[in-house]
Amino acid sequence: MKLRELAHGRTGDKGNTLNVSVICFDAQHYAHLRAQLTPERVKAHLADVVKGDVVRYELPLLNAFNFVLGHALGGGVTRSLALDAHGKSMSSALLDMDIEGIDLS
Repeated sequence: MKLRELAHGRTGDKGNTLNVSVICFDAQHYAHLRAQLTPERVKAHLADVVKGDVVRYELPLLNAFNFVLGHALGGGVTRSLALDAHGKSMSSALLDMDIEGIDLS
């Protein structure tokens, strides 16, 4: 199943750094997503765009994660020629990640 079936996302940018938050729809999925959404796996999934480090911050009281993606915006809004210089589409790209081992039925 896709991550988008378990969570929604938000993005923000500062220079060449992108934040992507993943917020669980249901608190019962937080532990499972904690195991699946490792920084290494997120970086591999977004490898075409993210050239720097990926750091994960856990927000268990919110059932959420914040990923800080370094060197992900082609130099930043004022330097990038990318169509999405703010990285707003990156939450959708991350939510397309396959998540295994969970059944919603």
